[in-house]
Amino acid sequence: MPDLWMPGAERLDIGDHAPTDGGPAKAIAHITWDRNATAAKPADLVSFASLRSYFSGSGKAVAPHLLWDPWTGRIAQFVPANSRSKSLVDASGGTRTNRAGSVVIQIEALFFPYCRTPDGKVWPKLADTPCKGWDELHAWVKSWGVPDVWPMGRPFDFTAHRSEAIWEKAAGWYAHAHVPENDHQDPGSWPAFPSNVEDDMTPEQAQELKEIRSLVQFGTWGYKGRGKQDAWAILNNLNTQLTAQTAAIKALAGQLGKDVDTATVVAAVQTAIAEAVVKVDVDITGTQGA
Repeated sequence: MPDLWMPGAERLDIGDHAPTDGGPAKAIAHITWDRNATAAKPADLVSFASLRSYFSGSGKAVAPHLLWDPWTGRIAQFVPANSRSKSLVDASGGTRTNRAGSVVIQIEALFFPYCRTPDGKVWPKLADTPCKGWDELHAWVKSWGVPDVWPMGRPFDFTAHRSEAIWEKAAGWYAHAHVPENDHQDPGSWPAFPSNVEDDMTPEQAQELKEIRSLVQFGTWGYKGRGKQDAWAILNNLNTQLTAQTAAIKALAGQLGKDVDTATVVAAVQTAIAEAVVKVDVDITGTQGA
């Protein structure tokens, strides 16, 4: 069984444990958003110690599983993984949001848009922070069966996308902005899953990759340049030319009746064709940026 308490995190058990309802394993991404700031009027970041005290004291009723400081990597945990926490609104009669999964692990990142750190730097998005401790946090959440997917899309802004049908059926990571019965729009952004390059892309970059992949079949010679003959046909044609040129050289040597070094001539032809292959490759790949 995975660890109920995240290794390396500060353990501040607030009690009030209760089981989840079972179903797809979920993790919920929040930001603390304890101050409102703008690019024109940034505000000082509230300290980790202050929020740690709040969630283990007067804020127990809304405490998450984890409070994460993305600048230091410091993490505090308030309830075990197999208990529900209470960071989500749960309206009566609908899905039990805080319990809707084998686990529903809730993470509050210490952050609000345009927060200012003591060094004077202002941070518009959580994903722009150092995200220290994210790899360890992610690994622990994943150990509880939460897959590296965002069923409603990785958050890139503060737009809400909610579908109770997806919520009920799909395991994975959800933004607070994705949870039924809730009206919050956080976290606005979130770090990529470790070793998942595609997850770190903006929607525009992901679309560009999709278009490129429509031209490429990795592992085969299926690459097609725009307006070009495909590479497999080109290589076949060049190989046919090489075979014909080799036969012609040998025939010519027999006709001349002289001691012709056919191996040297064939090697020269092979070199010329190899250079042609390189040129074709450059021509094809060069079209991708057009």
